[in-house]
Amino acid sequence: MKTAVSIPDDIFARAELLVRRDGRSRSEVYAAALDEFVARHAPDEVTETMNRVLDEVGSQEDPFVTAAAEETLRRVEW
Repeated sequence: MKTAVSIPDDIFARAELLVRRDGRSRSEVYAAALDEFVARHAPDEVTETMNRVLDEVGSQEDPFVTAAAEETLRRVEW
């Protein structure tokens, strides 16, 4: 998809430095930046992804982790 956008000169200059330093194309840098921005502003996607990982990995209880959590909770003042 091609599109035209306007951005402040200082942001453009910093992006150009990144393009040259990393040896990536301008499109790659802008696409990566926009992808990260969208991901940060879509918390439901993060939750859904974490839930999918838990479904794949499973959530078997680890006795050590359970004991450590219980001990930590006993030591914390509520």
